[in-house]
Amino acid sequence: MAEFPKLKTGAVAQYPSTREARLRNESVRFLDGTSQRYRDSGAMRRRWVIRLELLDEGELAAIEEFFVAMQGAYTSFTFTDPWDEQDYADCRLGDEVAFIAAGEMQGSTILTVTQ
Repeated sequence: MAEFPKLKTGAVAQYPSTREARLRNESVRFLDGTSQRYRDSGAMRRRWVIRLELLDEGELAAIEEFFVAMQGAYTSFTFTDPWDEQDYADCRLGDEVAFIAAGEMQGSTILTVTQ
């Protein structure tokens, strides 16, 4: 399985990146006014917003090639959480991303990774 590319420093993210974990719950309201809640998925859903700035041309190209290889959100990969360094399988990228090359050592992008 493919792995999310690392920067030259060995990191996968820079600050201020964010992460969140959620349990997906659903609610059904009945005709008598009562409701019932249930968990839609037994597993916790994780989401990371990875902000990368001051990338050189090689780092930006590697991340762009990874995005193309994963076909956006189509193909899954393994992502290493930058906070706890745990590997999470079956992660996917968001379909929308912008790669900005403003000059030498001035590349930037924001990616969303979900599990």
